[in-house]
This record gives sequence, C-alpha cells and structure tokens, in this order.
Amino acid sequence: MLKKLLLGVLALVLLLAAALTVNTLRKGSRQLAVPALAPIQLDEQGAASRLAEAVRLRTVSSRDNALLNADQFRQFHALLQSRFPKVHATLKREVVADLSLLYTWPGSNPKAKPLLLLAHQDVVPVAPGTEGDWQMAPFSGEIKDGFVWGRGSWDDKGNLLSQLEAVEMLLASGFVPERTIYLAYGADEEVGGLRGAAKIAALLKERQVQLDFVIDEGLLVLDGVVPGVKQPAALIGVAEKGYLSLELEVSATPGHSSMPPPQGTSAIAMMSAALKRLDDQQLPGGLRGVAAEMFDTLAPEMQGFSRVALSNLWLFGPLVQKQLQNSPSSNAMLRTTTALTIVNAGNKENVLPGRAQATVNFRLLPGDTKEQVIEHARQQVTQAVGADKFKMTALPGAVNASKVAPSSSAQFRLLNTTIREIFPDAVVAPGLMVAATDSIHYGELSDHVFKFSPVRANAQDLKRFHGTDERLAISNYADAIRFYHRLLSESAKANSF
Repeated sequence: MLKKLLLGVLALVLLLAAALTVNTLRKGSRQLAVPALAPIQLDEQGAASRLAEAVRLRTVSSRDNALLNADQFRQFHALLQSRFPKVHATLKREVVADLSLLYTWPGSNPKAKPLLLLAHQDVVPVAPGTEGDWQMAPFSGEIKDGFVWGRGSWDDKGNLLSQLEAVEMLLASGFVPERTIYLAYGADEEVGGLRGAAKIAALLKERQVQLDFVIDEGLLVLDGVVPGVKQPAALIGVAEKGYLSLELEVSATPGHSSMPPPQGTSAIAMMSAALKRLDDQQLPGGLRGVAAEMFDTLAPEMQGFSRVALSNLWLFGPLVQKQLQNSPSSNAMLRTTTALTIVNAGNKENVLPGRAQATVNFRLLPGDTKEQVIEHARQQVTQAVGADKFKMTALPGAVNASKVAPSSSAQFRLLNTTIREIFPDAVVAPGLMVAATDSIHYGELSDHVFKFSPVRANAQDLKRFHGTDERLAISNYADAIRFYHRLLSESAKANSF
C-alpha cells in the first residue's frame, strides 16, 4: 500500500515537473529581431556643452507662483534660440501661457496624422541644506568624468535638448517630414502641468489636432535593476497611474495637557488611528493588467526559477505577488498605493490641540477611479474614528489613470524597433509609469501615448533622480540624440503605420 502511495506521489511530481517545463519552454522570446544600427556621428562634446549651459539656468517651477523664476525660463528660451538656429528658422514657435513652448514642424503630407514629442523645461528644487552634499554645485552644469552634472541634466533637460539636437541634425541634412511633428515643452511639469501641458493640449484640441502617437519622458533602459533579467530592460510606459490627494481633518476639544481626555479621543489620537487604518487597509493589488503583460514579456528572458515561476503563475502566482509586494517599486505596479505624506497638529507641548490635519496621497492603478478611492478612504476612516468625527477633502489636481496604449499597435512596434536599433543589448517590454508626467494631459488627442526616456540607468543612477548629484553620462546623452534622430526619421514617413 505504501509503495503504491509513493509511486503515485512520484508520478504526480513528475507530471507537475513536466507541466512546468512545457509551460516554461512554450513561452519563447517575444523580442523583435532587429539589426543593430550603426551609430551616427555626433559632436558629443559640443552637445554636452549645450546641455551644460541649459543646466545652469535655475528653471525651478512653483505651484502657487506662475512667474517664479520667469527670468530664468526666458533666458532658457533665448539659449534654445541661439544654440538651435535651424530649428528656430524652420519650425513655428509659440509661447503658451507665458513660459511654455510649442514648436510645429509642418509635414509635406497634410493627410498623415501628426506626432508629438514632449519634454519639460522646469526642474525640482534642491533640498535646502543639501547643497554641500553634491560633488558638483547643483546648478554648475559642470562637465567632468564623462558626465554633465547638475539639476535637470537628466530630468528633463536631457530629453528636451536631445530632441532639439536631433531635429537640428535632420534639418541640416535636408530632411523634410511627411507628417507634421510637434514639440511641446511645458514649464510646470514638476507641479502638475496645469499651466503648461494642459494649456498646450487644449490649444491642439481646439485646432482639432489628432495625434498618431505621443512620446514623453518615462521609463528607462534599466541595467541590472529588473530581478532575473541579465540584459538591460528597456521598459516602455504604456499607461500612467492617476493621482489623488485627500486632506483629512479631525477636531476635538482643546485643553491643558495635564488633564487629557479619555484614551483615543484627542485630535492627535483620532488622526493617528485614521492614518494607521488607511496604511493597514490598502487597496487590493494583483498581478494583472500592464504589470502582468510586462512580466509575461520578460519571463522568457529570465534565468532559473524566476523564469519558471513567471511562466507558471497558475501555480506560483501568490508567491510571485508576495515577492513583488516586498519591493516599493514593483509593489507600485500592482496596486493603487497609499502614502501618508503630511501631518499637522499642535504648537505647544502642554496644550492639547483642537484640530489635527493630514494629507494622504494615492497613485491610482488603471481601472481604479478617484470616486472608488475616495469611498474606500471614507470607509476606512469611519471605521477608525466614526462617521461624524472627521472631514475629508479632495485636493486640486486629482486625475484618473491614463488609458493603456496597446502594445500590439504599429506605433508600439516602431518604438520597440527603434529602441532595439539604438540599444541592441536590451530587451523591450511594456511597463507602467508610476510617477506623473505631462503626457497625462494628452489622452484625448491620441490612443498611443508612451512614456519612455532613452537613457541607460542602474540602481545607483536611480537614486540621483530628484536627489543629490543628478548627472547624465555624455555617452547616454549621445544615445538619446541618436534615438530621437532615428525615431523621427522613421516615424515621420506617411506610411510608417
């Protein structure tokens, strides 16, 4: 009897192993077979010096003051006019909402749908007190050790100027696009883009412009960052998470700290309970949608157990999801995230405050809506403190997640092909942009909105994003120029899609 049982178990194990092997091998590589493109010759040092000049201009934007640093933005505009003369002699240039720029390069075929390249002029400020932590002064635009150093070198003047470098080169060669090409450069992306990108999008909509595709900053060519993938992984953002901030307020009777109220009824205690409940009871996640497609595309490129697990989610799904949830970056792709970001209460150590306020930020997964998240938050806070104990207000700037651009489209294939030509060692997959970009405002103008920055980055590079010692390798910058040069020369053909 025991022998039969052991044989039965062995048979089941062998059957399971066979099923896992077949499923794993059946999922072959989905990478396009694309010949590497011979790199075009560039004046890399000249391009780097122009980027360095741009970095020296402190184009820090403000949510509240539309004209903060306006002189720096206007100097930036003048620099672009001076350094890219062919662009400014050929393309129509419009200033939108005081500081944002829209360029139009007319195509020779009016029936061909136009395309749009995005970037932004503004940069985030340097955290006060950290200036001395930088190896090079934050706005020095220093060129050293093969890098352009300074705030904005990567985010996002590197993208903006590489696009203009590519257009300048194409104009010098006599290239005439069949499609009209738009370049849109907002001045307030870092604070929501409502004055820049939103106004430019509204202007194009008013002109009844429908775009074949849009490309904005976004995901990168990640080297050594995606677990299980040895090659660099070029992730094309096909969707962007939504954004919602809720302000909570609870009130209680103020008083002297020597006579505190019953446990859990002070303003701070109630706010603490509400925030803990929101943090503990986050919205459910799952390996679905864009995240599922990304890992399904990358699975055949992985080695060992990672490949087996991702090729057999019917068995390993819960284990894979648990592992992904342990990393902040991958967890953000699986769910609408909840982040406790601001708390204010009290102003003296011996006074019980009568009010406590907090702000909670949510990044919405495609498929979740603002209304659903607000209702979820209301239910959790009610459970924590009672329905009549708090006020909840949605702050301005809330937006649902973008549409998902289809990865089966000709537009995605062209972008995929271009990446493989410029970065032949990379594997390409669709991905989800978890941060905010200007492209969220262009959803009504195209079904094909992509978020991708043609820049190689490793784990150490990612720490510099919005952080200390931001820099861009000159070799990376040259590849970005080559990428936009190739993308424009191919996508501007009327029959490219």
